[in-house]
Amino acid sequence: MRVDLFDFDLPPENIALRPARPRDSARMLVVEGAGEGPLVDRQVHDLPDILRPGDVLVFNDTRVIPAQLEGRRGEAKIGATLHKRVDLRRWQAFVRNAKRLKPSDRIEFPADVVAIAEERLDDGSWILLFEGEEPVEVLLERAGRMPLPPYIAGKRETDEADRSDYQTMFAEKDGAVAAPTASLHFTPELIERLEAAGIVRETLTLHVGAGTFLPVKADDTQDHRMHAEWGSIDQATADRLNAARAAGNRVIAVGTTSLRLLESATGEDGVIRPFEGDTAIFITPGYRFRAIDGLMTNFHLPKSTLFMLVSALMGLDRMQAVYAHAIADGYRFYSYGDSSILLP
Repeated sequence: MRVDLFDFDLPPENIALRPARPRDSARMLVVEGAGEGPLVDRQVHDLPDILRPGDVLVFNDTRVIPAQLEGRRGEAKIGATLHKRVDLRRWQAFVRNAKRLKPSDRIEFPADVVAIAEERLDDGSWILLFEGEEPVEVLLERAGRMPLPPYIAGKRETDEADRSDYQTMFAEKDGAVAAPTASLHFTPELIERLEAAGIVRETLTLHVGAGTFLPVKADDTQDHRMHAEWGSIDQATADRLNAARAAGNRVIAVGTTSLRLLESATGEDGVIRPFEGDTAIFITPGYRFRAIDGLMTNFHLPKSTLFMLVSALMGLDRMQAVYAHAIADGYRFYSYGDSSILLP
């Protein structure tokens, strides 16, 4: 499909620079059916009244690490955003001012953190080898900062509030360099109310990479190469999800990251299986969903792979109409923005 079919105009004032407070007070647009049904304006804290007893919400328990580093190679300023672990001491990174780097160069970051530029990859990113014996995550806590998306970082400085604002309440497993933002809206109080309403909660892990923010540069979707991210679903979780669907209950992914991993783990027979490894699944209109019955997600960038994904779920015309309504009605977009729940 032509990428320009997924374009739309978004006024800058619709881009959220801070989250709603409290988190579950964010607005939520309820979209039922892929046709021309009504769009209902609600708030995230209304979720227990919208879902059915037995519905399963699937959350991503990845934890965002302070993966953005500013350093020097000699006199040259070098910026690095880590986005995928290679092994215990090596990370793949997008590098700013990369033309000043060559293999074996030493990059000095604050707090005595040093990395060697080992290899430049075909996509322009670099493999960085961190010196020392401390875990890289410890080094990042000392020298890094939270990797806010470019559409926020370009408008204001990252600050201490972002250390908690850009982390979900489910965050347990270090490794993401971008938040699974649909889950940012949840609070312990909302979870208690969901449980009281008979809504089931499951978790999986997908370490979101910075590649999620990369623009689609191809003119046609079939020419776009999707970034890979590491994820894991264990046997027990897969079994419970399969049992829920067999009983006629809905599985609703909280966020496109949860959705992509669930679909990667599911066979043509509709059975969710244990999964551990990289996924580079790219979902566009025409894709047949196998694992999920709905999606809770924020509002995404024009011509992005994530807008293509929601268009695959609900239909491109439907989602263009949904986004036109959201923009006209002042919904807040992107990572710190408002939410939607899509129920085909």
